[in-house]
Amino acid sequence: MRAMVALLGALMMPIQTAQAAPIPAGVAAVSAMGEWHGALSVSGRSIPLVLHVAGAPGHLTASFDSPSQGALGLPVAAVLQEGSVIRFKINAPEASYVATLSPDGQTLVGEWSQAGASLPLTMTRMAATALAAPARPQMPHPPFPYRSEEVAYNNPAGHAHLAGTLTLPIGRGPFPAVLLITGSGLQDRNETVFGHKPFLLWADTLTRRGIAVLRADDRQVGESTGEVRTATTADFAGDVVAGVAFLRSRQDIDQRRIGLMGHSEGAIIAPIVAAQDRGIAFVVMLAGSGETGETLLLQQKRLIETTMGLPPAAVDRSAQTAQRLYDAVKDAPDQTAADTSLQAAWQSIAAEQGQPSSSVPAQLQVIASPWMRWFVRYDPRPVLAKVECPVLAVGGAKDLQVEPDSNLAGIKLALHANPDVKVLKLPGLNHLLQTADTGQVGEYGRIEETIAPSALQIVGDWIVNHSRSR
Repeated sequence: MRAMVALLGALMMPIQTAQAAPIPAGVAAVSAMGEWHGALSVSGRSIPLVLHVAGAPGHLTASFDSPSQGALGLPVAAVLQEGSVIRFKINAPEASYVATLSPDGQTLVGEWSQAGASLPLTMTRMAATALAAPARPQMPHPPFPYRSEEVAYNNPAGHAHLAGTLTLPIGRGPFPAVLLITGSGLQDRNETVFGHKPFLLWADTLTRRGIAVLRADDRQVGESTGEVRTATTADFAGDVVAGVAFLRSRQDIDQRRIGLMGHSEGAIIAPIVAAQDRGIAFVVMLAGSGETGETLLLQQKRLIETTMGLPPAAVDRSAQTAQRLYDAVKDAPDQTAADTSLQAAWQSIAAEQGQPSSSVPAQLQVIASPWMRWFVRYDPRPVLAKVECPVLAVGGAKDLQVEPDSNLAGIKLALHANPDVKVLKLPGLNHLLQTADTGQVGEYGRIEETIAPSALQIVGDWIVNHSRSR
C-alpha cells in the first residue's frame, strides 16, 4: 500500500547530539562516496538504513533507503563534507545525520536527529561484492517470442498523459488483453520494487500464453504526466479507463475480451472500473482489499509492528495514535480544514505524552492529503457488489500489508451474487506473492523469487480460461 515513511515518528526522548571530531591537520579527507549501511535502535527495535552517496568531492549527492519500511530512494536534500565531518540534511522525513568519517574511510560514526530527538548511528561502507545486483532468476530476457510496442494515450478527464508498453503475441489477432494496474505510490510500468519487476514478469508470462498485456507508468513516472499532489484512487481509476479505451481503439485487440488485473491499490481500482463498464471481460485482484481503507491500514500497522517484535502495549498505543489522526482528517471538507485538524490532533497527543507543542512531522503530513482522506473513508464492498464480470481474487497467507483472511472474506461476501467468482488464499506467499519466511516488508528484496511459480500458474490458467472467444 502507499508508503508513509514514519521513521522514528514515535521517538520523544531527546539525546544530546555529539560533536563530530575535526580531521587532524595535514591529513587529507577521505571521500564519502559509496554505499553505507547501519541500523537505528528504537525502543528495542532495529531499523536498518542504507545510504547512497555519489557525485564528486565538493558536489556530493545522496539518497537513503529504509528497507524494513518499504521506503527506497528517499532524497537527501544536501550533503556537505568538511574534512572528515559529513552533514546530511533530509526534508522528508525532516531529519539530519552528522557523522565523522574514519581515517580508513570505512566507517561513519555520528548522530541521527529527528523530531527533537537524536540517536547514535554508525554506518559501515559496503564492500563492492555486497553491491552486486541481487539474483533475480525470473527476470525475462530477450529474445522474446512476442512483440513489444511502446505506446502512449491520454486521460482527458484527469489531464494525464500515460506512457507504457503493450506486448502482443505473434500473429494478426485480434487478441484478448489484460491491463495491469499498479499498487499505491508512484510506480513504473514494471511495478519495480527491490530490484524485482513483477509486472514485467506478468506481462511476459501472459503474452507467452497468447494474451496481449498493457502496462503503463504512473503519473509523473517516466514519460507519464498528470497531477499527483491532489489525486486520489478515484482519479487513478480514470487513467485505467483511458487505458481500456486505448485498447479498444486497436484492431489487433478483441474489444470483447479485455480484462483488468490490479495489485494492492490496483486491486481496488479494477472493480471500480468494472462496476461502471459492463464491457470489461474479467477482473483479477492480487492482494486486494475487502475492508475499509481505515481498517486495512490499522490492521497492516498492527501486523507489521507485531511481527517486528514490538510489545503488545506499544502496538496498541501506536494504533490508537494512528486512529486519532485518521479520525481528525477523514471528514474534513477541504485541505485547509484537514491540515488544521491534523495539527490540533498532533498537539493534543503530544500534550498527553508530556511533550512540547510542535508542528506535525513532515512524514505524517501525508495523513491529511487528499489521497489518504479518500482512502481511509473508502469501502470497496458496495462497488464489488456491482461487478458482474468474472472475478479472481488471490491473497498470500503471509501478507502483512493486506491481511488475507478478513479481506478475502470481505471480497467473497460482497461478490456473493456473482456466479463466476474464485477466491484463493495462497499458502506461504507474501504481499508480492513471493514464497516468504515471515512476510515482512524487509524480506522482499532478500527473496530471489519475484513471483511464486504457483501464483503465476494459477492466475495464468484462470485468465487463459476466461479469455476464450465469446
